[in-house]
Amino acid sequence: MNVDYVIFITKETLKTAMLLLTPVLGAGLVVGIIVSLFQTVTSIREMTLSLIPKMAVVALVIMLLIPWFLDVLMTFTIEIFKQIPLMVK
Repeated sequence: MNVDYVIFITKETLKTAMLLLTPVLGAGLVVGIIVSLFQTVTSIREMTLSLIPKMAVVALVIMLLIPWFLDVLMTFTIEIFKQIPLMVK
C-alpha cells in the first residue's frame, strides 16, 4: 500500500461522509435561521424554542433519508471490500 492509495481511500471516505451529512446539517441550519429570525422579530428568547424544532427536523430528515443513507454506505463498503485484495499487492 503506497501513499497515493491511502490518499485515495481518505478522499473517498471524506467525500462519502460529507455526502451523508450535508442534508442533515443543511436542514438544521435552515431551521435554525428561521427560528432565529422568528425569535428576533417577536423578541422571544426561549432556548427550547430554538432546540426542539431543530431536533425534530433533523430527526425527520434522517428518517426520510435512511434508505438513501444505507444505499450510499453499502456502495462505499462494497468498494472498500473490493479494494482489499489490491492492498496486499
